Amino acid sequence: MVKLQVSLLLLGLTNMLLVSLAEPISLLNEINNMKASMEELRTERLTMNQRLQAADKELKVIKDTPKVAFAASLGGNGMLKTTDGNVDLIYRDVLTNVGGAYNADTGEFSAPVRGVYYIRFTANGPTNYPKSAVLYKNNDKIQLIVHEQPSGEGSDTASNGATLLLEKDDKLKMVLWHNTQIWDNSNHHSTFSGFLVFPM
Repeated sequence: MVKLQVSLLLLGLTNMLLVSLAEPISLLNEINNMKASMEELRTERLTMNQRLQAADKELKVIKDTPKVAFAASLGGNGMLKTTDGNVDLIYRDVLTNVGGAYNADTGEFSAPVRGVYYIRFTANGPTNYPKSAVLYKNNDKIQLIVHEQPSGEGSDTASNGATLLLEKDDKLKMVLWHNTQIWDNSNHHSTFSGFLVFPM
């Protein structure tokens, strides 16, 4: 009988010990799970901070990039014809000049930053006399040309355009060649325009 009581007592103590040991083990598991969750959150936060910093840098680049776009026409009502040498074309009727890189007094566009620019121009005129419009860079290097020989009665419009890599302060201007003509009026037939595609 005593042996049975001692056995029962030992069994009860063992159960109590197992229960008391199970609670700390369960609590320890819970703590480990919380630590793992905290580590995941820390990693996610680090990744989000890196993305935010990258987005801030991109936004700063966008904000610091000059906004450049211009468009102008010869305007007026009439013909411009050369019979004694080349003549610089001055597009005085400014439609757009975002960034102020186009000078309506000289007809020149000055690149404010090194970058790729899209430049385009049109030339209108009667077809009874040669017509031309020539894009020069820095006064001496021809970039683009439209030129048409006489073809009888009527009028015609020609155009040309390209993306150009320009250095800061490179200058572009349009020139009317010797013994050619160009025409425009308030409807903007003969134009010179461009914009910054991206800086380099």
